[in-house]
Amino acid sequence: MKVNNKHYRTIWAASEGEAVEIIDQRWLPHRFETERLSTHVEMATAIHDMHIRGAGAIGAAAGFGMYLAVVTADESSIENRLQQAAADLKASRPTAVNLEWSVDRQFRAITLGDTLREKKEIALCGAQEIADQDVEACRRIGEHGLELIRSVSKAKQEGRVNILTHCNAGWLAFVDFGTATAPIYAAHDADIDVHVWVDETRPRNQGARLTAWELGQHGVPYTVIADNTGGHLMQHGMVDLVIVGSDRTSITGFVTNKIGTYLKALAAKDNDVPFYVALPSTSFDWNIRDGLAETPIEERHGDEVKFAQGLIEGEIRSVLLTPEDSPTVNIAFDVTPPQLVTGLITERGVVPPNEADILDLYPERR
Repeated sequence: MKVNNKHYRTIWAASEGEAVEIIDQRWLPHRFETERLSTHVEMATAIHDMHIRGAGAIGAAAGFGMYLAVVTADESSIENRLQQAAADLKASRPTAVNLEWSVDRQFRAITLGDTLREKKEIALCGAQEIADQDVEACRRIGEHGLELIRSVSKAKQEGRVNILTHCNAGWLAFVDFGTATAPIYAAHDADIDVHVWVDETRPRNQGARLTAWELGQHGVPYTVIADNTGGHLMQHGMVDLVIVGSDRTSITGFVTNKIGTYLKALAAKDNDVPFYVALPSTSFDWNIRDGLAETPIEERHGDEVKFAQGLIEGEIRSVLLTPEDSPTVNIAFDVTPPQLVTGLITERGVVPPNEADILDLYPERR
């Protein structure tokens, strides 16, 4: 995607020195900044503190984090360094399965190298390959999702297609293109009249801050709404379909995504609005069957609920919203059961959210 007409990915190997650079999402949409990371500890901190966030993006970040673990090790410390890096990176954000998958893939590959130099080459190539595969998967998700939007457009006789999305499953949440936004960008580029209802997505406002910003960069018409507005819009025929992302989806079709997704799915079901989930295969958890009981759900610091960040007199500041001593609970994700999901948009096509159909699409997982 482009920022001020210049192409960016969310993460990349630095052109000079053994380091990694990321788009630092903490300051968007008010400031566009990048950050240079040189150790796996810095990467784990960036993931945990959400300098970089989103399932695919933190999967790629974990891959590059394992590379940084190798480049900062010597022959005597490499084994311990890899084990520590794997543990630190996995602990940084527990819900998104992409991160765990990426760490395990890198760990297995790196240990096959005989020398430190070989391990370093394997780690860098592996990280870049993980990032490239994420980009290609998202591009294909865009192609498959485009056909869904095109069919709605034809049914409306080329009228405007109104899509509701929640949180940010855009290119900022992956390496490029995004998942929920990839079909939207593809439709816009194909001259289909699309408009996006953007949930603000409290408490960190990833919709209002990030999705709105990147849609604006691409020229896609959008409107930011309060989180609780979606049901009203659906009741009044103002939403044609919902497309969200996923941080972890079970083999049986339970979808874990940003808190509030379940409520949107309930409203969509009640109003006969198609509810789609866009995700690459790396967001499937092939070992979990009961997504509601078995998915690890991250709980974050309560200050994210009590405070909000914004631009005040030209400076980015946080303001207190609640009584200072208010107790808080900050559950980061919820689980949407498969009976509320119309279909899963993957890099291999659109599939119903059930085990048989998912495994038909990915037979190598049987």
